[in-house]
Amino acid sequence: MNVALVHDYLKEPGGAEAVLIALKEIWPEAPVYTAYKFPRFWGRYKTMLDKWVIHESWGKYLPFLPKLLSHYTILSPLFFESFDLTKYDLVVVSAAGGYFPNAVKIGPKTKLVTYCHTPPRFLYGYDTATKERFKWYWRPVSEIANHILRMVDFKLAQRPHLFIANSKNVRNRIRKFYRREAEVVYPPIEIQNSKNKNQIKNKQSLRYANKNQIFKRDYFVIVSRIIGSKNIELAVEAANQFKFKLKIAGRPIGKGGDEIAAKIRGKYTEYLGEVSEDGKANLLAGAKAFLALEKDADFGMTAVEPQVYGTPVIAFRNGGYLEAVEKNKTGIFFDELTPKGLWSAIGQFNKMKWNRKLIQNNAAKFSKERFIREILIQINNINKHAGIA
Repeated sequence: MNVALVHDYLKEPGGAEAVLIALKEIWPEAPVYTAYKFPRFWGRYKTMLDKWVIHESWGKYLPFLPKLLSHYTILSPLFFESFDLTKYDLVVVSAAGGYFPNAVKIGPKTKLVTYCHTPPRFLYGYDTATKERFKWYWRPVSEIANHILRMVDFKLAQRPHLFIANSKNVRNRIRKFYRREAEVVYPPIEIQNSKNKNQIKNKQSLRYANKNQIFKRDYFVIVSRIIGSKNIELAVEAANQFKFKLKIAGRPIGKGGDEIAAKIRGKYTEYLGEVSEDGKANLLAGAKAFLALEKDADFGMTAVEPQVYGTPVIAFRNGGYLEAVEKNKTGIFFDELTPKGLWSAIGQFNKMKWNRKLIQNNAAKFSKERFIREILIQINNINKHAGIA
């Protein structure tokens, strides 16, 4: 097959980019088509991404990038419409829910498969990383633009021959907003520090039911991009109010992220900035629990990563967290998204025992190997129907 990959845009590596990287492993020769790329934000992935064949749209010539990414959303269908992919047998889209990559031109025999992380959150009332478009001076324009974009989004969502959702939660959104059915393939979780993980196992500690041992870990942790939708400020307020130790790591995204990072202070909170992979592994493995506080989480890859190290999760009961965490086995849920609600959940958590092996087994269900296998099954099924060899 002649295959092309399509992605919204390449900026900070996150969950959507992890999916794109895994897709590139399946089809290493496939070029990547994207609105624009920003190599200075790629960090440890830069060496790998520099080797890819990446085609940017004419959007790369727009002024004030990447500062105005969200403002150029209304133009994004035109970015992708400019890509002529009619020569490809298969086009696989990784749609992160910000732009409209399903607009690419395909041929009559081309099969379009879309891996959907979520329908655009800003169009359908879900929390987003930036609140800029909802400010009073932008709101009148945003309301008109969003109405147009919802119609465009629905029309483009009818184009894929196959929708793949990153969770049952997102499958339900696809059904609700697009009136389409989707297969579910959970995104890949890859922890490169397996050696480090094994070393940590005997150094760090928790209360494990299977070993009948009680040790002390003295901090809770959040590792995430620093953006508004993660409710990091709530965790900081809770830590300072109820006096529990909290460590936060991650890169601030945009002006809003910088403002949030500046508020991570206090006797009981520590902001570590962006940490290395080894540092991240040690941080997750050494924590009492990971705090997953996003509202309307699409899936919750960040809630799976600590489970690789046997670290349980305290999650706000909603969205994809319900699929990433097994209640009372790999973590607990709480319902009141307030500092008091979080503190109450921590009190409940502290009374429980946790089985490290069980937690790690749950994380194994989300491996990259499993992702690649399930994606190929879906592609092979559509190929059989389409007659693609």
